Amino acid sequence: MPSKPPPIKKAPKKEPAKKEEEAAPEPAPAEAAPAEAAPAEAAPAEAAPAEGEAAPAEGEAAAAPPAEEAKPPTPPPPADEPTSAPVDLFIEDKNDTSVTIMWSQPENIGPTGLDGYTIEVCKDGTEDWKAVNEDLQKSCRYIIKNQTTGDRLKIRVVAVNAGGPSAPVCLPEAVMVKEVADRPKVRLPRFLRQRYVAHVGDKINLTIPFTGKPKPVVSWTKNGEALDTKRVNIRSSDRDSILFIRSAERDDSGVYEMCVKVDDFDDKAPLTLQIVELPGPPASVKIADTWGFNVALEWTVPKDNGNTEITGYMIQKADKKTGDWFTVLEHYHRLNATVSDLIMGNTYKFRVFSENKCGISEDAAVTKDESKILKTGIEYKPPDYKEHNFSEAPKFTTNLSDKATTVGYSTKLLCSVRGCPRPKIQWMKNQMIIGDDPKFRQICVQGICSLEIRKPGNFDGGVYTCKAKNDHGEVTVSCKLEVKQPIVAEADKK
Repeated sequence: MPSKPPPIKKAPKKEPAKKEEEAAPEPAPAEAAPAEAAPAEAAPAEAAPAEGEAAPAEGEAAAAPPAEEAKPPTPPPPADEPTSAPVDLFIEDKNDTSVTIMWSQPENIGPTGLDGYTIEVCKDGTEDWKAVNEDLQKSCRYIIKNQTTGDRLKIRVVAVNAGGPSAPVCLPEAVMVKEVADRPKVRLPRFLRQRYVAHVGDKINLTIPFTGKPKPVVSWTKNGEALDTKRVNIRSSDRDSILFIRSAERDDSGVYEMCVKVDDFDDKAPLTLQIVELPGPPASVKIADTWGFNVALEWTVPKDNGNTEITGYMIQKADKKTGDWFTVLEHYHRLNATVSDLIMGNTYKFRVFSENKCGISEDAAVTKDESKILKTGIEYKPPDYKEHNFSEAPKFTTNLSDKATTVGYSTKLLCSVRGCPRPKIQWMKNQMIIGDDPKFRQICVQGICSLEIRKPGNFDGGVYTCKAKNDHGEVTVSCKLEVKQPIVAEADKK
């Protein structure tokens, strides 16, 4: 509490001279008193003769006026008195090495004012009071420093003025030199209050703040047991704790619990960590039935779900003739499905992929059996004739055409070829085989051959050749590609 300023000191009042004259007794007549009996105080009152004047005669001495009246002695000033004791002493704050106290100034200060305060302490159980301030403390607040943690101190404050020290004001109980405990609390972020999901190989760095005074003791457990420090690192400061995993693995999944403790108080917060990856394929898949243009499939759940639930399946079919896979169902949730609209006379096989939060499994479960779609209602009897030989040397049905393009603009060369067995396609530039150059993309589907040149440069022009080859021969077709510079406007040149 703020202290009141000490009052201004005032000098004691003097009685008026007029009253002193009335109180003084009447002096005796000058004639009756002998000259030796004249009071010493009257001597200074006699006027000395001025220079140049003649001294009065002896006869005139009897006619002189009577001496002035005598004054009483000045009364002594009142004795100095100490102030009353300070009031409202209390503890404002404390920690492990100091105690901060506050008080209010005394109710009665007196005319001599207030010079300051002395703060005294002694250990509990003794009466060895010692002042902790060398100079008088002017304000009503003081920090008692450099104390030993755990000591119990008795504290009192004494007011001092010219009259001496006042009576002390003491704290009602001894004070323990120890920081005031503030209950600990874990401030778990909102996104960690639910399951935290990460992929295998991810770096995990989670910061969990907390409060508490003095500094809480932080501890971690995983599934109720101590952490593996080789896998999980914990770094704690005065305000937060960090859980760090350099490269997450599925074994790092579990319920982590953070505990902060101050004295007998503690607080805990659970954190569920789930490390996931792509699932495995279904355990098995089979063709349950075939009728008309339909096939019924059944499969079982995968043995490895990637540490998270399976969200669906993807079903694909492939014709035995082409061997190309086509997706017929995606994000399918059941363990059986019917594939319809199959082509009569074709033989099919099927495969199923698993899917979870991370994506689709790398492998698939493939049916061991095949399903042939027969024509219903008619029994077909093939004629008895010699099988025709469909073997044919490669032949381009559509040739390459000369083309021009601009630097930086992707272009595509197209042609078509036929032959039996299916010819092998090879692209060349200026008679040099292109191969797996990532600048070029080569595609050949159903006899349509394309070569995509991605963002051609000045040196990508030239003669491009497509060669088709099988067991019965080979054939080539060529075209010329011209790569032009882009037209730059005159304003851009400047």
